[in-house]
Amino acid sequence: MSLRTCLAASPGLLDNTSGETLVTGTSGPLRGRIRVPGDKSISHRALLLGAIAEGMTRVANFLPATDCLATLACVRALGIEVEQTQAGDLIVHGQGLHGLSEPADVLNCGGSATTMRLLAGILAGQAFCSVLTGNEQLRRRPMDRVVEPLREMGATILGRGDGRFPPLIVRGGKLRGVDYSLPVASAQVKSALLLAGLYAKDQPLCTSLARPATTPSAC
Repeated sequence: MSLRTCLAASPGLLDNTSGETLVTGTSGPLRGRIRVPGDKSISHRALLLGAIAEGMTRVANFLPATDCLATLACVRALGIEVEQTQAGDLIVHGQGLHGLSEPADVLNCGGSATTMRLLAGILAGQAFCSVLTGNEQLRRRPMDRVVEPLREMGATILGRGDGRFPPLIVRGGKLRGVDYSLPVASAQVKSALLLAGLYAKDQPLCTSLARPATTPSAC
């Protein structure tokens, strides 16, 4: 079909305001296979859950983004063996909830707030001291939304501005369950508190979201 014939049959294709023309035609069905990139939020969480699980966890389609690689480096610094297959999958040799080792150096989260906040939840339940830091941008980001409820659960966390800004010094210990209402919807804070709740002794952790409908799904 010619362009003139298309326009005659569908005069609405002409955009009178811009003068541009959109022409469409029929085509056959699409066939083939695509491999979509891994999800950043899931990559972070799958790696951390694998580290504190018992036994081997395979994380398929791990996203090798800078933030996710920061989480990977921190997990390895905490004594967890992580292998990478030729296909790009990760094999995480988890050591259980209390199988992490005290890091010999500070844990550098790069520019990943997800790494810092989720790790703070896990480290709050460990019987050792750790330091979380990051690049200049991350050190300007507030962390009090995760620090305050973790302190309420029994963790000792120090930082600049009374724990408002990194670096954060996390001294874990015996945590207690809390009923906490998130003042601001945050998937990162929610995940951090749920991870910390795995270490609570007296009762399960319960979080009630102030605005669950607006909780972001992004990391």
